Amino acid sequence: RNSVGFLKAINVADTFNNRIRKITSMGLVSTLAGSGVQGFADGSGVDARFYAPRGVALDEAGNVYVTDYLNNRVRKITPSAIVSTLAGSGVQGSANGIGTAATFNRPRGLALDGNLNVYVTEDSSHRIRKITPSGAVSTFAGSGVAGFIDGVGSQARFNLPSGVAVDSGGNVYVADYVNDRIRKITPSGVVTTLAGSSSGSADGTGTNANFNFPYGVAVDSVGTVYVADFGNNRIRKISPLGV
Repeated sequence: RNSVGFLKAINVADTFNNRIRKITSMGLVSTLAGSGVQGFADGSGVDARFYAPRGVALDEAGNVYVTDYLNNRVRKITPSAIVSTLAGSGVQGSANGIGTAATFNRPRGLALDGNLNVYVTEDSSHRIRKITPSGAVSTFAGSGVAGFIDGVGSQARFNLPSGVAVDSGGNVYVADYVNDRIRKITPSGVVTTLAGSSSGSADGTGTNANFNFPYGVAVDSVGTVYVADFGNNRIRKISPLGV
């Protein structure tokens, strides 16, 4: 899992080494944070501990955000490598609240919008959670029950949502892994299916296309969506018109 920094460095969640790594444009690899020993500890650089970190994202100030998957927390790393807990108590659950009063259920992917809201996919509760810059955690979309339903907010259903990305208009894109679909959520929480209908590899427009366990998703400045189609061993591209 990686995010690209503004100085052309790449931040990587090194899941099985329980570290966050940094790769410069010259290929120099270093450890930004994490001792390498699984566990939980806030702190500076290698004094901090993670447990199977998965998603990473970067803001304009150079802060790195991490979904700490098996710690059920979302962590924040400053440019000087100070690690803190942005949200999550460490207890597995889906309670809304402020900061560490909230709980997460296996947070996997995350992305930031232009207002520094953090969107987090929870694969074990099939929800998309939202964290405001002040640390307020809410459920953005998903009922908490595995399934497939388009709808508004908690009326919608996902099945093991994985990758997530946000475009310049604040629309959120989700790789809905088991449903073999790419979902789109408007800033007001309206969930629709952008592309995909069932397991397969067919190209096409919208629901005429097929995916096979889509895992990662990214969106560029003109609204083109890129998908890591895990089960098909392909990188797929979706135009703003859904092609």
